[in-house]
Amino acid sequence: MAGMSARPGSDPHRAQVGREAWLRLAACAAAAALLQMDGTIVTVALPSVGRELDVGSHTASWILTAYFVAYGLTLFPGGALVDRIGSRRVGLLGLAIFAAGAVAGALAGRFGVLVASRIVQGVGAGLVSPASLAGAVCGFPPERRGSALGLWGASSGMANLIGPLVGRLLTVAIGWRACWWFFVPAAAAVAWGLRRFVPRAVHADESPDAAGLRQRVVAAAALVATLTFVVMIGAFYLAQQYLQFAAGYSALGAAAALTVIAVLVGVAAPLAGVLSDRRGEGPTLAAGFALTALALGILGIPGVPRDGLGALPLLIPFGFGVGLLFVPASRAALNAVPQAKHGRVSSLLSTCRLLGAALAARLAGAALSGGVTASHVRVAVLCGAAICIVGGLSAAAAISSAGAAPAGLDLDVADRAAAEALPLSRRSRR
Repeated sequence: MAGMSARPGSDPHRAQVGREAWLRLAACAAAAALLQMDGTIVTVALPSVGRELDVGSHTASWILTAYFVAYGLTLFPGGALVDRIGSRRVGLLGLAIFAAGAVAGALAGRFGVLVASRIVQGVGAGLVSPASLAGAVCGFPPERRGSALGLWGASSGMANLIGPLVGRLLTVAIGWRACWWFFVPAAAAVAWGLRRFVPRAVHADESPDAAGLRQRVVAAAALVATLTFVVMIGAFYLAQQYLQFAAGYSALGAAAALTVIAVLVGVAAPLAGVLSDRRGEGPTLAAGFALTALALGILGIPGVPRDGLGALPLLIPFGFGVGLLFVPASRAALNAVPQAKHGRVSSLLSTCRLLGAALAARLAGAALSGGVTASHVRVAVLCGAAICIVGGLSAAAAISSAGAAPAGLDLDVADRAAAEALPLSRRSRR
C-alpha cells in the first residue's frame, strides 16, 4: 500500500504537518475516546441499575445491546453524511443526540425508558464515530496518516482503562445516574473541540481511475478489521471464562489480567503508526498477525500455563501483536480512496469491527459449549492462531501486493489531478 500513498523507503517526515492538524487530531481523538468510555462506564453501572429498576442481569444487558445495535445501524448513514456535509457538522449533530439520550437516561424512572435512551445514544454514536476517524486524518498527508491514527487509537485504548475507574467512582460515590450525567458535560467539551478545531468542509467526490485497486485494498482492510476483533474479543472472552470458572480468579482478578493486554495494545498503536508510515501497512500487519499467532499457538500447547505469572510472558506478544493491527488497516483503507469517501470507509471499518466482535462472542461461546475446560480453551486458541495465519497473513499480503503492483501509480497524485479537472463549483469548499 505504501506505493499508493507513500512509497516504501520514503521519509515520512518530509511532509510538514501544521499545529492546526494536531489540534484537529486531538479533538477527534477525544470524540473517539468518549464513545469508548461509554461502554465501559455503563457496564460497571449495570448491577446498580438492575437493583434500582428491579431487573435481572440478563435483562439489564439490553442496556448495552440496544446501544450497540443502534450504533451499528447508524454507521453507514453516518459515513455518507460525513462525506456529504463534513465531519464537523455530523460530529456536532451526533454529540447533541448522544447528550440528549444521556439526559433522558439519567432521568429515566422505568427500565424501558432507559433502554430507549440508549438507542438514542447509539444513534448519536453512529454519527460521531465516522466523523471522528475521517476528521482525525483530514489535516495529514497520506504519508503521515499512520502516526496520526496511532495517536487516535492510543486515546481510545486509554479510554478503555479510564472508563471503568470513572464508572466505579461515580456509581459508588453518587449512584448509577451520575454515570449518565457524566456524558453531558463530556459531550459538550468534545463538541467545543470539534467546533473550534475541525473545519467545515465539503469535499468534491473525485473518482479517478484505479477504482478496482481501491476496492481490493479497502476489502482487504475491512477483512483485517473483522479478523482483529474476532481474535481480540474472542481471546478476551475465553480468558474471562477460563480465569473465573477454571482457574478460580475473581472477576476483578480476571479483569486485571486483561488490563495488562489493554496497556500493551495502547503502547503498540503509536508504534504501528510509525511503522506503517515508514515500512508500509502490509509488513506491519504481517508482524502483528505473526506475533498474535505465536502467542496463541504457544498457549495451545499442552502443559503451557494459562494463568498466573507463567502466562505473563505470552501476554506481551499477544498485546503488541493486536496493537499493531488497528492502525495499518485504517491507514490502508483511507489512503486507498479520495478524502471525499473517508466517511463511508470509516463507517465500513467500524461496522466490520462490530461484526467481528459479535462473531467472536458466538465462536468463543460455541467453543466452550461443552464446558470451560483447559482442553476446550486450548482448541479455541489454536483456532485463533490459525485464523491469524490463514486469514490475517493473506489479507496483509493482499495489501502489500496492491501497494506494489501498480508501478509508478500514486493515487494521491491521481486524486489531485481528478480534483483539478472538476468544475470550480464542485471542488472542496470551506
